[in-house]
Amino acid sequence: MIGSFRKKSLLAASAVIAASALALTAIPAQASRVGVTKTSIKLGITVPLTGPASPGYAKVAPAMKAYFEYVNANGGVNGRKINLIIKDDKYLPQEAVNRTNELILRDKVFAIVGALGTANNLAVNSKVRLGARGVPTLFVNTGFSGFANKRKFPTLFPLFPSYAMEAKVMGTYIKENFAGKKLGLIVQNDDFGQDALKGFATAGVKFDETIKYVSGTQSATTATTWIQKLAAARVEVVYLFGVSTATAAALAVAAQAGYRPQWILGSVGGDATTIRTATAVPVAVLNGALGASFMPDAADTADEYVKFFREINNEYNKGVDFDNNVLAGMNGGMMVAQALKAAGPKPTRKKLIAAIENRGASFASAGLAPLAFSRTSRVGYTGYWIGKYNATGAIIPVEAKNVIYTTDSGNGPVVKGTSKRPALPTKGLPE
Repeated sequence: MIGSFRKKSLLAASAVIAASALALTAIPAQASRVGVTKTSIKLGITVPLTGPASPGYAKVAPAMKAYFEYVNANGGVNGRKINLIIKDDKYLPQEAVNRTNELILRDKVFAIVGALGTANNLAVNSKVRLGARGVPTLFVNTGFSGFANKRKFPTLFPLFPSYAMEAKVMGTYIKENFAGKKLGLIVQNDDFGQDALKGFATAGVKFDETIKYVSGTQSATTATTWIQKLAAARVEVVYLFGVSTATAAALAVAAQAGYRPQWILGSVGGDATTIRTATAVPVAVLNGALGASFMPDAADTADEYVKFFREINNEYNKGVDFDNNVLAGMNGGMMVAQALKAAGPKPTRKKLIAAIENRGASFASAGLAPLAFSRTSRVGYTGYWIGKYNATGAIIPVEAKNVIYTTDSGNGPVVKGTSKRPALPTKGLPE
């Protein structure tokens, strides 16, 4: 009897363990399909719709949504409509954490797409633990080089070339064109700025004056102290490596003070429309400033991607001035749509990640630099072209349009060459 009882107990216990194991294995399978129905796919994004960084950046998510609405009007992706849920994180890391938790736990999105900001994405991936949860984080709006670390961020894909790449490319240009000049740098004092400092150091550029500002403190008052220090030191070339509101504040104060160095605008803070609206700076102030970009300029209506996205903006994002932030949002949306298409008719989170690893380097996009996604690489765009702003705020290449300077985020060389991007897909839809 005792032996029989023990045998039955063991059998019962085994059945419980087996059932529990089945339940545990079922959780990831179910989780991998969260946000997906037969007719829709739910995605989420956090961006600063309000707060000090909202001028300009508030346009990114609505622009992405506008492109998705165009895709939906043309049948969606694999028969599913894309539903993008937008949350305001105010460009504050804790707000980004809170809003992302809402997207994952309450809204139950399939993936996070286009989330903006270095500090915000670092906080989210640390506290919300998207990698451990298996939640794809696609084409984040930041160039922080650390996000290319697949081991640390297994489900995250950067899109922009890194800030370290930008600093290396522009550092090389500075050494070749401004030897002997007094150099100044205004840089955001966080991981965003540290990435740039690393790149400048690798390029061998030393600044005579470096001014670090805390994110959110940029204003006419703080910019006055920056300009006074640079002018007193007789700095001749100033690199503005911050967000657009910091760039706008510095340019406005300098113009009023009659301080006219050779300006170099970082890719993050160099959008002419945002600079003009943030502090009513005349775009003519930008005339002659240098900058770097991996995208065509938003004013380049001869570019087929710019022309297409402008048409989408006119129809699905009415009343919004088309600029580089709108271009970035729509371009990110096109990349996301292609990834969803490549994930197949029965998408899972793992299939979505694998689709980018296997095919992402060949995705069509407006970017003029090559993409480097692979099974071993999380690097998106790999370089920049160099341009000069004109009196209307447009940035014009200083060399041939397709000359791209490519590099990595480490000690690799800066290589000057040409690149040919994929043609715009038929009707601008994922193929």
